[in-house]
Amino acid sequence: MRAAANSSSLKSMQLAQMDHPLSTESGDDKALPLSKNKLKKLKRDQEWEANRAKRKEKRREKQIEKKQRKRAARQGTAPTAPTNQTPARENGQEQITEPKKSTRQEYTQLPITLVLDCGFDDLMMDKELKSLGSQVTRCYSDNHKAPLQAHLAVSSFGGHLKERFDGLLAGHYRSWKNVRFLEGDFVQAATQAKEWMKGERGGKLAGALAKEDDSPQTSHEQDETGEVVYLTSDSPDTLTELRPYSTYIIGGLVDRNRHKGVCYKRAMDRGMRTAKLPIGDYMQMASRFVLATNHVAEIMLRWLELGDWGKAFLQVMPKRKGGVLKPNIRDPDDEADSEVLEEENVEVEVLDGKVEDEDAEASKGEDGSGYRMVKG
Repeated sequence: MRAAANSSSLKSMQLAQMDHPLSTESGDDKALPLSKNKLKKLKRDQEWEANRAKRKEKRREKQIEKKQRKRAARQGTAPTAPTNQTPARENGQEQITEPKKSTRQEYTQLPITLVLDCGFDDLMMDKELKSLGSQVTRCYSDNHKAPLQAHLAVSSFGGHLKERFDGLLAGHYRSWKNVRFLEGDFVQAATQAKEWMKGERGGKLAGALAKEDDSPQTSHEQDETGEVVYLTSDSPDTLTELRPYSTYIIGGLVDRNRHKGVCYKRAMDRGMRTAKLPIGDYMQMASRFVLATNHVAEIMLRWLELGDWGKAFLQVMPKRKGGVLKPNIRDPDDEADSEVLEEENVEVEVLDGKVEDEDAEASKGEDGSGYRMVKG
């Protein structure tokens, strides 16, 4: 009987191993086999780590070449690379070479702050954290290239997001200009932003902010009454304009719409005012009014430059959203066309269902349009 029981137990163990051929045992714990996607991801990460030294060497070589080009431009000589240019001296006369002009665009600092709230680390999966890292990078790039720049801050910077920026992204964010990475939350960031905007480098009113009111008294009042607003599509209030010396907080959450209303609840729990962009007032959308973090930041930067929500939405809104201006909102291109028509003194006369022709009576009503173009 005992031998039969042992044989039956051995057979059961063999069947279990056949069901899980890739499983491993450590004591009493059994580890489940990795999926193909997990194995591919693990392999990619290993290859990335293995090539870290090569990437570092390539960056070093590029930095050396860049320094050589800058040094050559300062000395007024051509780079060491072979070229077909004439020598520096010709017929005993020195040829003057103009230094290479910098392509860096001048910008104006505005007294307004955008805060990216990245305090949702525990709500996102690995691929969503990667997407957030890309969106934060895009926010910095858009603000850095904008002619009118806002103060930019990343709050609750820590956890897996910071590990990714320090590890796989090699800590390049430390060399970014005009951006602050803060361990504190969005409330602390908003408090610090008041000091940034009132400081020596706080900025000046320009673009859409300067159009609001140019009087010194109003500017002083705005300095005292700057607002703090958490932007969320779940808010019942709509943002109509951006105000100087104000802080606008954008939720850094990529969740594929799993966690609905999280940003709104987060702001309400801290007693902070909320608002949503006026997308529904200007656009007809084929999908929900939820945008990526970088799209929200870019729309606000465009408004600061243009002072027009419709134009800002058209320039930034992703094509996949299928957004078009509402019928009662004039397209900027249509406005340009109408200006050309006015310059040509073209009038549209509405007739009573007939088209009058002074030269040929037979041409009356041929197109049935009821409109006639009359040039003055």
